[in-house]
Amino acid sequence: MSFPDIRPRRLRRTPALRRLVEETRVSPAELVLPMFVKEGLTEPRAISSLPGVVQHSRESLRKAAHEAVRAGVGGLMLYGVPANENKDETGSAGLDPDGILNVAIRDVIEEVGDATVVMSDLCLDEFTSHGHCGVLAADGSVDNDATLEIYAEMAVAQATAGAHMLGASGMMDGQIGATRKALDSANFKDTSILAYAAKYAGAFYGPFRQAVESSLQGDRRQYQQDPPNLREALREVDLDVAEGADIVMVKPALPYLDVIAAVRDRVTIPVAAYQVSGEYAMVEAAAANGWVDRERVILESLTSIKRAGAQIILTYWAAEAAQLLRA
Repeated sequence: MSFPDIRPRRLRRTPALRRLVEETRVSPAELVLPMFVKEGLTEPRAISSLPGVVQHSRESLRKAAHEAVRAGVGGLMLYGVPANENKDETGSAGLDPDGILNVAIRDVIEEVGDATVVMSDLCLDEFTSHGHCGVLAADGSVDNDATLEIYAEMAVAQATAGAHMLGASGMMDGQIGATRKALDSANFKDTSILAYAAKYAGAFYGPFRQAVESSLQGDRRQYQQDPPNLREALREVDLDVAEGADIVMVKPALPYLDVIAAVRDRVTIPVAAYQVSGEYAMVEAAAANGWVDRERVILESLTSIKRAGAQIILTYWAAEAAQLLRA
C-alpha cells in the first residue's frame, strides 16, 4: 500500500503561509499595561530592577496613558505608591479620595476616557506600614474578615474615582463577594471585577516590590496560593466566579501555564494572566547580556500565555508589544 508524500513543512515554507495557518495570535487589544504612580514625584523615576519601567509622576502618567492608548493596548492597571509617611497599619491612604491612587484614576480617566479600560489595584499592600494585603490581628496574622470591610470601602472609592474595572488582588476569602455587594449597594453595578483568583506566593515578585516600595514584613504564604497546588487554584476560581467575578486571573503567567489551561477549561468567563515583574526582569537581563533575541522572546512569551488559554495578558511590555505586533 502506497502513502501520499505528506510534508507538514509545506505550510511553513514562506511567511505568508505561516501567517495563513497560524493557530494563536496575540492582539494589542488583549494586552494590559501595569503602571505605577508615585506620590510627590515631579518627573518619572527609573526602577532599577525593571529596565524601561518607571514610577510615574501624575503628569508623566497622563502622557504614558495617552501613548499606550495610541499603541492600541486594551487596558491600563494603575498602582499607587504613597509617601512613606502616609502608610499606616490599616492602609487608610488607599481609601482617601485624595490619595495617590484615587487621584491617579481620575487623572487617567480625564486623559483617556473610555478609549481603553482603566483598571485599579484593589489591595492594601502598597498602603500598609507592614506591607501585607490586609489589616493585622493581635497575633500578627492577616485578619481576613476585618480586611473585607476595608476592601468594600476601597472598592467604592475607586469606582467613585472612575475606574472601569477593579483588580481584586488581595486573595482574601470572600473578597469578590464583599466587593460586588459594596459596589452594587453604592450604585456601581456596571463597575466590573477582575479577580486575582489564583495568585501564587511565588518568588517572581521581587522587582514589583521595589516598584511599589513595599514595606512587607515576612511573607504572604498564609493567604496566597501554594505553588505546588493546582486543584486548590480551581477551587479558588470556582468561588470567585460564584461570588460575581467578571474575569478571573492567574498570576504569575509563564511558570503556571498549566494552571491557565486548567482554568480556561473550567470557566466560561474571560481568563487573564499576569506576566509578572520577575518574568520581565529575567528576559531584560538576558537580552542586555546578548543571550537572547529580546523582541522575539517578548512575542514568543506572550504567544505561549495566549496559547495556554489567557484571553487577556497583563505585561510590562504591553505598549511596546502592541507596536511590535502592528509592525
